[in-house]
Amino acid sequence: MRRMILTATSAVALVLSSAIAQAESIKIAFAGPMTGSVKQYGDMVREGFDTAVELINAAGGIDGRKLEAIHYDDACEPKQAVAVANKIVSDGVSFVVGHVCSGSTIPAANIYDNEGIVMITPTSSAPSLTDAKLRTSIFRTMGRDDQQAPVAARYIIEKIKPTKVAVLHDKQSYGQGVATVVKQVLDDAKVNVVIFEGINAGESDYSAVITKLKAAGVDFVYFGGYHPEMGLLLRQSREQGFKAGFMGTEGIANAQLAAVAGPAVEGVLLTLAANFANDPSNADLVKAFADKKRDASGAYQLQAYSAVKIIADAIAATKSTDPVKVAEYIHGNTFATPIGKISYDKKGDLLSFTYDVLQANKDGSRSPAP
Repeated sequence: MRRMILTATSAVALVLSSAIAQAESIKIAFAGPMTGSVKQYGDMVREGFDTAVELINAAGGIDGRKLEAIHYDDACEPKQAVAVANKIVSDGVSFVVGHVCSGSTIPAANIYDNEGIVMITPTSSAPSLTDAKLRTSIFRTMGRDDQQAPVAARYIIEKIKPTKVAVLHDKQSYGQGVATVVKQVLDDAKVNVVIFEGINAGESDYSAVITKLKAAGVDFVYFGGYHPEMGLLLRQSREQGFKAGFMGTEGIANAQLAAVAGPAVEGVLLTLAANFANDPSNADLVKAFADKKRDASGAYQLQAYSAVKIIADAIAATKSTDPVKVAEYIHGNTFATPIGKISYDKKGDLLSFTYDVLQANKDGSRSPAP
């Protein structure tokens, strides 16, 4: 009798064990700046990431398994990003949405690719992320610098028609990468680029470079980098009576730009991913963001949401959390996402991506460029 009871108990334990295994959560990481000078961009990505995880889980998860969101702060620092990537490996996480800054994403991607971890960055646009070597598990939901930069350069050529241009950058992977391509396109069009140089990110005084721009007779400045440096360039330029036009990347698409630049922000041009929140087919999703007091119309929220959705769809389709199988599926299929239908080339880059040209307003808002 006792043997029968033990056998029955064991059977129940096996069933419970099996049920627990079936319901085991799937770890997925957000990696990006939760502290530091560009924390705002990390916040945008995190909003999209968290919203996607929450909505997927509310709908029952993936074949009954919930996504377990884990957040890692790399402060947009390459060394910290490497530490985060190694922590993600040791934590047994197979799927990552991030990193945010190209300079952090690239070294982290080396670790993920070597470990077979799937990473989709919603923001990093440096071509070297995917050009350096053929990776199997690294993807983007953002266009590359050589997709964004020509849009900016063509606007400068066709609309601004400047006489003397300065192309500046912050000496970092992202900013320098975009600036380099802009200069190449301008050079090919015989636009007179009289200055091409980097400034040091994090400095508080750019008077020397502004003096150089004035002396060279520059009437238009393109800047590759983020909003803290662009804001200071704008404010200090106006304070020194330098009235050239300015244009930047989506890295300046932050409400804090106006706080740094003050009134000098008005009319500044920038390239930015199309506002997918305006797509009528995303109306319910935009409301879901709003219900959680989040803004779907930010620069990176829907790209981050789409990254989670692609991973979740690939897991569901393959019925596997094996990152190798998931990566193979992502490479070979098309995904319906809030930013449109997504397909990848063999490097993990998007086959196409849409950028708009906008201008900044004094209140921090943006409107279509003239």
